[in-house]
Amino acid sequence: MRKLFGTDGIRGVANTYPMTIETAMQVGRAIAYIVKEKGKRHRIVIGKDTRVSGYMIENALAAGICSMGVDVLLVGPLPTPGIAFITTSMRADAGVVISASHNPFQDNGIKIFSGDGFKLPDQVEAHIEELMRSDKMAALRPVADEVGKATRIDDARGRYIVFLKNTFPKDYTLDGFHVVLDCANGATYGVAPWVFRELGAQVTPLAITPDGKNINHQCGALHPELMAAKVKEVGADIGLALDGDGDRLIVADEHGEIVDGDHIMAICAQDLLKRRKLKKKTLVATIMSNMGLEVAMERMGGRMVRTGVGDRYVVECMRRKGFSFGGEQSGHLVFLDHITTGDGILAALQLLSVMEKHHKPLSELSGIMENFPQILKNVRTTGKIRVEAIPGFQKRVGLFSEKLGASGRILVRASGTEPVIRVMVEGQDEGIISEMADELCDLVCQYDRSRGLTGKPDALSEV
Repeated sequence: MRKLFGTDGIRGVANTYPMTIETAMQVGRAIAYIVKEKGKRHRIVIGKDTRVSGYMIENALAAGICSMGVDVLLVGPLPTPGIAFITTSMRADAGVVISASHNPFQDNGIKIFSGDGFKLPDQVEAHIEELMRSDKMAALRPVADEVGKATRIDDARGRYIVFLKNTFPKDYTLDGFHVVLDCANGATYGVAPWVFRELGAQVTPLAITPDGKNINHQCGALHPELMAAKVKEVGADIGLALDGDGDRLIVADEHGEIVDGDHIMAICAQDLLKRRKLKKKTLVATIMSNMGLEVAMERMGGRMVRTGVGDRYVVECMRRKGFSFGGEQSGHLVFLDHITTGDGILAALQLLSVMEKHHKPLSELSGIMENFPQILKNVRTTGKIRVEAIPGFQKRVGLFSEKLGASGRILVRASGTEPVIRVMVEGQDEGIISEMADELCDLVCQYDRSRGLTGKPDALSEV
């Protein structure tokens, strides 16, 4: 059982457990221990987003890795998918990302890629935790010239920019496209504007001045309203909002209307189907994707399969079953023929290539899919809660599910990265599903208060 690792690595408030320098150093030692073989010099890439705590954790990770006789390649602020790319490009043995993705600046996290650029499977993360608890690493203390060294890779951004541009069709151009680009004051600030400008687009940039504390603050994929309003203000063709570590994309059409990951997947899946590039005619999505996406795929002559929440599970399904494209409603989009993980910039380029090919605005293209009414609410609690422990909760879910029948569904799950219960209700009548969602959220709040824990009060947010 994993205790440190959640659905997307280790995450928490920086400088408090588990995101302490002591933990980071031990994680570094464990990764180095796993990749190390006798008679060979090994290298591990470390990159980060723009959080002020990144410096502290970067140094601790590097110290742990070097103490095991493994070298470190430091790439500085770079999007998560960029670190996956550099890991494979540099033939490194692993890549480590210091980021808490869409979380506020006071949080931070550690995500790990293997040498092939894919996120570690659950069992390897469990092995890392086991090593950290055991004494297996204690005896391995290289000395003299066997100690690892750290080297900074100054051209990592340039390499990644060239790679991204090469995923855009060579006979297409973005000349004439006006793009509003929100970089969330995160890791894409030094990459994304150059990619779109060098392909010919006029770029109106937002949130490109990180100060260590403003990452994701009222900007980016979690707060696309700023980007959407700017599209209307300047008359742009499209708005692109990335999250703090650059693996997520939310879009606005030329009217400033938000287009989520489900609609982007529908547009790109149809294009791939027509070009016979969608392997096995299958799109991989998660249990959170709207039922309308499933209907749209069937209408196109394809199909959709679902996984658990998290882009890593989407990728694992794609690799295991030989699929090539998938993603999440939240904007993680994975084009496996190009890269091993979700990439917001790359996804934007694929979407723009479809627009360029058909010479159609995004508002017209996004009509390919019609959403079923869906209510998604988050209940922040004073600590982690198992919904199975809430009296009467499962019975109520059963009754509601029976009432919705085949034309709706209910999903309730605990967040893997924060003390939040997510409640999603989907159906044909928005009034009914809204009442159901409110009642389920109330049950969570009542149970949380009954436990008498101290901490943050219940907070309800609608997504």
